[in-house]
Amino acid sequence: MLSIYKTIDKTLLQLDEFEEGCWINLINPTEEELNKVHMELNVDMDFLKAPLDDEETSRLEIEDNQTFILVDIPMVEKEDESYVYYTFPLGIILYKKYIITICLKDNSIVEQFIEGKVKSFFTYKRTRFVLQILYRMSARYLTYLKQIDKMSNGIERQLHKSMKNKELIQLLDLEKSLVYFSTSLTANEIVMEKMLKSESVKLYPEDEDLLEDVIIETKQAIEMANIYSNILSGMMDAFASIISNNLNIVMKVLTSITIVMSIPTMIASFYGMNVGLPLQNSPYAFLLILGGSIALSTIVIIILAKKNMF
Repeated sequence: MLSIYKTIDKTLLQLDEFEEGCWINLINPTEEELNKVHMELNVDMDFLKAPLDDEETSRLEIEDNQTFILVDIPMVEKEDESYVYYTFPLGIILYKKYIITICLKDNSIVEQFIEGKVKSFFTYKRTRFVLQILYRMSARYLTYLKQIDKMSNGIERQLHKSMKNKELIQLLDLEKSLVYFSTSLTANEIVMEKMLKSESVKLYPEDEDLLEDVIIETKQAIEMANIYSNILSGMMDAFASIISNNLNIVMKVLTSITIVMSIPTMIASFYGMNVGLPLQNSPYAFLLILGGSIALSTIVIIILAKKNMF
């Protein structure tokens, strides 16, 4: 999908054709839409197609007066009863009086600009627009990291009374998400450091301050991702041992119950044989045998309880 926007009188309007100072937003574009941008604006086709490959890594490239910025943005999707966190490439191209954003999927970061939720956003202030995207991206990482931390705490509480692998698998998914986040954030930080030093991206003093703030937020997100990842890794090892221990406890209790139940069964088996046995002819034989079985079972229960077998 190809959409064209331009700020006119401080209002974001959607256009039908390209104009200087406009913002061109491409979401999962068709080949025809890519060719239109390429032919009419003479934008490098490699730059247009790079963000459509989810394996592309973050980078900053400058070629023929075109500045190409590729960063990984955080995404979240709901699968069954849980949420899956991952990252996706977002491409930004600065060329002449145009700014172009390309992504393979709809994302909340770009939608915030379209919906007018970002203050002081103007399509003709291209450098400020790029920095605002990066700032929103870093803030989104921090938000998702806090959500992952809350989810891991909830799973931890479930694991205290669980003997299944479901919760461990959920923790494994969260740890995988943290690895993706940490890797992408590190690559994004390198791109931002290059932008700070590059002369191709014109930065005013206030823009430099904003970019430095974004770098600080990114470093904070990297640190949080690494801390949460280490915590999750240790938690998974600990709870794997706990689950195994819980299973051993259940097996111990079942074994104790089997021992107790075997006493009356054994006595009943003895008196079921066709041989002469004590009390066989007594009118109180049943009650005596039943009482003896209960007494022996009670003694065994007391012994096992003292040895923490129950």
